Amino acid sequence: MTPIRILVADDHSVVRKGVRTLLEDETDIEIVGEAPDGDEAIDLIPVVKPDVLFLDITMPRMSGIEALQIITKQYPKVRILMFSMHNNKDYILKSVEYGAAGYLQKDTDREEILRAVRAVVVGELYYPPSASTVIIRHWVLPDVASRKEDINYAPRKTSSIWNKVSSREAQILTCLTEGMSSQEIAKKFEISTNTVANQRASILRKAGVKNTVELIRLALDEKGGRLKN
Repeated sequence: MTPIRILVADDHSVVRKGVRTLLEDETDIEIVGEAPDGDEAIDLIPVVKPDVLFLDITMPRMSGIEALQIITKQYPKVRILMFSMHNNKDYILKSVEYGAAGYLQKDTDREEILRAVRAVVVGELYYPPSASTVIIRHWVLPDVASRKEDINYAPRKTSSIWNKVSSREAQILTCLTEGMSSQEIAKKFEISTNTVANQRASILRKAGVKNTVELIRLALDEKGGRLKN
């Protein structure tokens, strides 16, 4: 099995060493490089070819957010986990906007870091509940409210997504609207994260939307309408 290649970009050597110490004993993970700022991280990517990049948000010369915008365009296959000291609303929203695969605080424990790495490397997003709540409150709930208040708003002609999904898919959809991660859903129902990913993909197909954010917006919108009726 080819190990997951990780590049760590942080201006504090103690943090870089800490991440290396946490992960270096994992047989499926290899730390392939370290960078003290965004500029060097960008230069290192074609050299060390990481699968996952830990990217500190506040760094000199080029911030993590600035580097994120460049890397997602130049190296779209690199999965980026933003790393921050704070659960900052603006940082979280910019991370989502510019294509980060996940967001972790620096005091996150080893097990959650491992879950995040293994989730994003297979194409999932990893935003823990505290970050998911910020995302839903900012992008999903205001949009649902504005659409309901629009005098030109018309009910969807197609049947509700809640009527299209199976009972288990409805349970998973409910968990997604509550901001739960794939790992938390898998633990709740005692199933694998791959099963969660497959069922989420099935829900997305049935809903006819492109991503989880659109799915949550649609589900909350239609659920609100059902409750009202």
